[in-house]
Amino acid sequence: MDYKKYTYIPAPPEEVYLALTKETSLKLWTGAEVEFEEKPDTEFSLWDGDIAGKNIEFEFGKKIVQQWYFGEENEPSIVTIKLHEDKSGTSLEFRQTNIPEEDYKDFTEGIDEYFLGGLVDFFDE
Repeated sequence: MDYKKYTYIPAPPEEVYLALTKETSLKLWTGAEVEFEEKPDTEFSLWDGDIAGKNIEFEFGKKIVQQWYFGEENEPSIVTIKLHEDKSGTSLEFRQTNIPEEDYKDFTEGIDEYFLGGLVDFFDE
């Protein structure tokens, strides 16, 4: 199953991009252990490993493409985050493909609350 959501973030796209790609920033707004390197073909881990996957593509200030793991028997789940300048902030487009149906509700609620919600809170202060 696929999921798509737009979120407004009160910060410029470059700052949002850095918050999503720098290990120090990721630790700050997720409040958990992170392993992350802004390089294609590197594996990463967020929230103490609750989210793990592989980085595919980076375009500074504009786009991040990753594969998120859901166990080996599933189709690759691809996450594309696009950042668009919007008024005095950023419109973030979060798109994810192939979320296993049995995980869909819990997982997308988690994305809303912790991933997107955490990011908004980080810049809202």
